[in-house]
Amino acid sequence: MPATILIVEDEPAIQELLTVNLQHAGYAVRSAGDSREAQAQIQSVLPDLILLDWMLPDQPGIRLAQQLRAAPRTRDIPLIMLTARGTEQDKVDGLESGADDYLTKPFSPRELLARIKSLLRRRAPQLTPEPIQAGTLTLDPNARQVVGAGQALPMGPTEFRLLHFLMTHAQRVYSRSQLLDQVWGDHVFVEERTVDVHIRRLRKALSPAALEHTIQTVRGAGYRFSTTHTE
Repeated sequence: MPATILIVEDEPAIQELLTVNLQHAGYAVRSAGDSREAQAQIQSVLPDLILLDWMLPDQPGIRLAQQLRAAPRTRDIPLIMLTARGTEQDKVDGLESGADDYLTKPFSPRELLARIKSLLRRRAPQLTPEPIQAGTLTLDPNARQVVGAGQALPMGPTEFRLLHFLMTHAQRVYSRSQLLDQVWGDHVFVEERTVDVHIRRLRKALSPAALEHTIQTVRGAGYRFSTTHTE
């Protein structure tokens, strides 16, 4: 699935220009003209990244950034501040409000796309298209293909997304609820035990290459990806 980017910008011409360029680059795009509409969009579907204009009609974007960072559900969303304010103090204020990056208008679409790609690679690597390799296991997001020990390993779309997320966060342990939020999306309401079902299916899909051990259960905590055998 492509990354979803929320544009919070009150100028229709700029909003349209951003939308066209982002869609052309393969992203799914949602938009809002003020902070109230942005909050409604976020409540409906949690975006993977937010482009936030500083000057919004109902409140400054910097205030919205602070609100997003203060809320557990939105505090980790990558956020790029877009503004015509370019002084050093403005940049400091924007970054201290919680923005991950700061882009001064006017900017080129090419630079914006490069900033987005860099930020997603750093903050949400499961959303980038680069192939991932761990030992004899390779996952190619663009080809939607998994190869283990030299053979193709067919698997369902949910198992693919689950493996992709775990491989891009190797060695880290995730609870069932965290995996539901990250892989299924926080707007999808399913039982936590659903994760166990898909973990079993994923291990079965990896078994022809004897790689089922890479999906490890951490008792009382959750699951992780590791190429190291455990007892």
